[in-house]
Amino acid sequence: MIGRLNHVGIATPDIDATLRMYQELYGATVSRAKFELPAQGVSVAFIDLANSQLELIEPLGEASPVWSFLKKFPAGGQHHLCFEVEDILAARDALKAKGATVLGTGEPRIGAHGVPVIFVHPKDSGGVLVELMATPEH
Repeated sequence: MIGRLNHVGIATPDIDATLRMYQELYGATVSRAKFELPAQGVSVAFIDLANSQLELIEPLGEASPVWSFLKKFPAGGQHHLCFEVEDILAARDALKAKGATVLGTGEPRIGAHGVPVIFVHPKDSGGVLVELMATPEH
């Protein structure tokens, strides 16, 4: 079912400071500067890696799920892993049939890459929040 690791989501209280840190410390390349996703309650930026990306996510306010994460981990940290899937609806249905909890309404929503995504509860994934995204067209 799951395909390529698309990105690792990293929650941060300050995207700009985190981008500078990755650039200065690791020589990272920012592939997409900070932008807002109001429907998901976050600001996002991407750093390119040789085989994947880092997605930096910052809450837009207290209603954001990332806000709750940062209350537990104020300095930020790994928030989720994102894997590509060929068919997001088939993946969702297969997960639900196996008893996994798909977060929210269970209906895919448009993620930061402009394609449908769903999230699977950490309790069903060894304590890791998993995002599944429809394979983007390259």
